[in-house]
Amino acid sequence: MKIGIAVLGAGRWGVNLIRNFLEHPNSEVLAIVDQNPDSLAAVKKLFNLNENVILASDWVQVQELPGLEAVAIATPASTHYTLTAAALNSGYHVLVEKPLALNSGEALELCQLAEKQQRQLFVDHTYLFHPGVDRGQAIIQQHQLGNLRYGYAQRTHLEPVRHDVDALWDLAVHDIAIFNTWLAQTPIQVRAMGTVFQKETLPSPRGEVRGQPPPAAPGLFHSPKNEDFVGVVDGACLPLPTDEKSLIPDIGAGMGAPPLQENETALPAAPQGGQEEEKSSVSPTIFPQNSLEGLADLVWVTLTYPDGFQAFIHLCWLNPDKQRRLTVVGSLGTLIFDEMSPETPLILHRGNSDGGGDENSLGRVSAAEQTIIKNREILSLEPVEPLRQVCDRFLHCVQTNTPCPTSSGSQSVQLIRILSALSQSLELDGQPLTISP
Repeated sequence: MKIGIAVLGAGRWGVNLIRNFLEHPNSEVLAIVDQNPDSLAAVKKLFNLNENVILASDWVQVQELPGLEAVAIATPASTHYTLTAAALNSGYHVLVEKPLALNSGEALELCQLAEKQQRQLFVDHTYLFHPGVDRGQAIIQQHQLGNLRYGYAQRTHLEPVRHDVDALWDLAVHDIAIFNTWLAQTPIQVRAMGTVFQKETLPSPRGEVRGQPPPAAPGLFHSPKNEDFVGVVDGACLPLPTDEKSLIPDIGAGMGAPPLQENETALPAAPQGGQEEEKSSVSPTIFPQNSLEGLADLVWVTLTYPDGFQAFIHLCWLNPDKQRRLTVVGSLGTLIFDEMSPETPLILHRGNSDGGGDENSLGRVSAAEQTIIKNREILSLEPVEPLRQVCDRFLHCVQTNTPCPTSSGSQSVQLIRILSALSQSLELDGQPLTISP
């Protein structure tokens, strides 16, 4: 029996969800909700929808639709908590785009609500369903890279510029999730430094004012088609604007977090069970939103893991050189995941970077022998669309009413704690912060 689904948000990412659920044999799209009538008209034409699919401007219009079992939410991040809570309280399973909420307290509340309602809360961390991430995880767990030394990632593009979150919250969660998955660890120390290039009085190319939200329409959310999140796994979903190319300078040196100091700020441990967060935890007001500077357009992130591994992430949504690249460097090899290189998305450079034979070798060697790369291997990947995997897994979770370990709400809470700590570091001009287990 097919699962009845309503998709909230018909923008860039919502369109991809609609497509996948329309094509899946175990789902039936009953309704699509978006306040932008042009977006609704566009999806009706694009998918040749019949009259049985309800097109609504407000979630309330379909909230009690007969046969509805699940809701997929692809709206601005600031609406996720409200819409997810409403759907769970109405007895529906929920697939929600990242982030689950804008602070860990709200995220934990949603997890507890899903458990109380006995409904599945599934967060769309699409990259964790990418075959390149799966293969990379296996390579690292098999110790093919030797001793892991450091990692770095670049995630940049030229717009869309968000009005509800900064570049950190819009972009960083993907790379943090991949590093956490590959390393099987979570950071114990974080640091973020940011820059705002556009002042709030500078109009955007769409005529909107930077630092202010777009004009609000009545209802629960606003999702104009140029405002929604750009496709996560771009090459596998609908085409994006052709002016977004892929090349970005490597991240700068000197971004490593200094050793812990006696007066370094520490974040409290995650609350357990029904325990409420301490009032001294990360403030719910987690974005640097002063009236003059607005939201950060460029952010540099440093993550330090329990074993000393450090990851450096470059994030920017005002860079014409689009890049989606993540690298882990080890003593016996380097693994590169490059989404913008569809022919070679995952490359393994084998060879030790110590200039000797094996990683324990000592002594001096000639310059000719100091070869970092001995073998460059292009790794084959299964040709599957990650978002299709997400939708399929979500439907399975609904059918069996069992959570998905990869994208459960509880996993998302941990990521939100990390993002909240990074936001606090950003507000403190790059002060390193520790995160308790």
